[in-house]
Amino acid sequence: MRKLIAILAALAALSLAGCGYNTFQTQDEQSKAAWAEVLNQYQRRADLIPNLVNTVKGFAEQEKDVLLGVTNARARVGSIQATPELVNNPEAFAKFQAAQGELSGALSRLMLVAENYPQLKSDANFRDLQTQLESTETRIAAARNGYIKAVQTYNVTVRSFPSNLTAMVFGYKVKPNFAVEDEKAISRPPTVDFAPAKAAPQGAAPAPAPAK
Repeated sequence: MRKLIAILAALAALSLAGCGYNTFQTQDEQSKAAWAEVLNQYQRRADLIPNLVNTVKGFAEQEKDVLLGVTNARARVGSIQATPELVNNPEAFAKFQAAQGELSGALSRLMLVAENYPQLKSDANFRDLQTQLESTETRIAAARNGYIKAVQTYNVTVRSFPSNLTAMVFGYKVKPNFAVEDEKAISRPPTVDFAPAKAAPQGAAPAPAPAK
């Protein structure tokens, strides 16, 4: 009897392996790991924002709307619980993605404002924060790319035959994903030109107009 049970168990294991069960386990764990890295990099960006806002405020306190926009966008991101279940809920995932996109836009506007304040641009603390932000945006793009690829591989397995039968039996469903189209834009974080503007020497004649 025990031998029969062992044989049946072995056959069941082979059947599950042939239908992609083990593949689902591997790919699901890979997508979870990729998602954890996305969250890690987004958190890294969120941690930079308070110091960045305070530094800009010290030189451009009158830019209250822009500063408040960044602060509020960060708060909205923080209000979303990025639980493991979020990646299986298209509506919740879309809200998370929209909130992060809003924060990216608010940070871009803040960097544009910095262009109008030469003293801010030359401040060592601001320059360090700017460098960290650029590095973090690059890491975010790389982490999102990794998640996109992991989920694409997983979703193909969910839809493909015969693994789709295993997916139906064990409840594996297609996961929502980031839009690939905006990856190129995300990988180019806003930059600030720290080179001081060169003033024309006093008494210098204006440059001649180009010949027509």
